Amino acid sequence: MTDRADKMSAFLAKAGWSTAQRSNLAGDASNRRYERLVAKDGARAVLMDAPPEKGEDVRPFVGIDNHLRAQGLSAPEIFACDTDNGFLLLEDLGDDLFARVLKTAPAREAELYEAAVDVLLDLHQAAPPQDLAEYDSAVMADMAAQAWRWYRRGCGLDWSDKAAEFATKFETILAQNLSAPEVLIQRDYHAENLIWLPDRVGAARVGLLDFQDAMVGHRAYDLVSLLQDARRDVSAAVQDNMLAHYIAKSGQNDMDFRAAFHLLGLQRNLRILGIFARLSLHFGKPHYVDLIPRVWDHIIQDLKHPVTAPLAKVILGDLPAPTPTILKDLKDQCGTVPTL
Repeated sequence: MTDRADKMSAFLAKAGWSTAQRSNLAGDASNRRYERLVAKDGARAVLMDAPPEKGEDVRPFVGIDNHLRAQGLSAPEIFACDTDNGFLLLEDLGDDLFARVLKTAPAREAELYEAAVDVLLDLHQAAPPQDLAEYDSAVMADMAAQAWRWYRRGCGLDWSDKAAEFATKFETILAQNLSAPEVLIQRDYHAENLIWLPDRVGAARVGLLDFQDAMVGHRAYDLVSLLQDARRDVSAAVQDNMLAHYIAKSGQNDMDFRAAFHLLGLQRNLRILGIFARLSLHFGKPHYVDLIPRVWDHIIQDLKHPVTAPLAKVILGDLPAPTPTILKDLKDQCGTVPTL
C-alpha cells in the first residue's frame, strides 16, 4: 500500500468504518476525490480525500460547513475529521443532484430553483464568518482576466498586455457599480453541486456540497452561479422568475440589483472561460472545452445590459468567438502548456 492509502485506512479504522464497502464517486475539477462507504448495517457515509501535498486543505470546508449548518442549511454533517492528512468522513446526502433530477423531471425546474434561491435568501440574513477573504473589485477583475491568460492564449494570440489592460478597466467599472462585499458566497452554487432532499423542510431541502472556496462577496454572485450555469441550460422563464423572486423577497433595489447581476455574470463567465481553457491546456482535461459555447452565450447575454456596454468592444475585439476550429485547437493543445 502507498503511504496515503495507509493513512486513509488508519483514519477509517479510527472512525469505525474500516469494514465498510467502498466505491468511487464522481470527482470535481480539483485534486479532491470522493468514495461512498456502506457499512454492514446499511449506514452510509462519504469519504473526502483531499491530499495536502497537492495543495488541498480541508479546513476551509470544515469552517464553512459548520457555518452553513448553524443557519439550518443542509451542508453534510461531519462524522470524522483529519485536517493534517486531508480526510473527512461526511454525511451522505444521496445521489439526487439537481442536474440528475431535472433530466428525468424537467417540469420540476421552477420548484427546485425556487428552493435553491430560498437557500440564498436565508443565508444572506446571517453575517459571514469573519475570517473569509473578500471577493472585491480588484480580485474579480484579475479573475476575469483569466479569459485572456488562457482562452486567448489558447487561440494563439498575444495576451499579456491585453489581460492587464482589461483588468484595470474592469476593476474601475466593478468598483463604480457594485456595493461592498457583504455576504458569504459559495462561488460554485449550481445544479451539479446541489442535492434535492424532499423529505426535509424549507431551505433545508437543498443539500450543499461545494463551498470550501467561499469568500465574502456581493449577494448577486451565487444567484448568477445558479442561473447562468456553465453545465446546463436554465430556461429563460426560470431565470427571469428567480431573479424577480430574490429581489422581491430580499427588498433589493430592482434596477441596481439587475445591473449587478449582469456585471457579475460577465465577471464570472469570463473567469470560467479562462478556467475551462486552462483545464484543457494545462491540466489535460479536454472535456471542459465542450462547455465553453454555453459560457460564451452567457457572456453575450450579459453584454446586452447597459452596465456592461463600456466593455463590449474590448471583450468582443480581444476574445474570438468559440468556433468549432477554435474548440478543436484547444483540445489539440490538451496538456501541452506547462505554465503561464
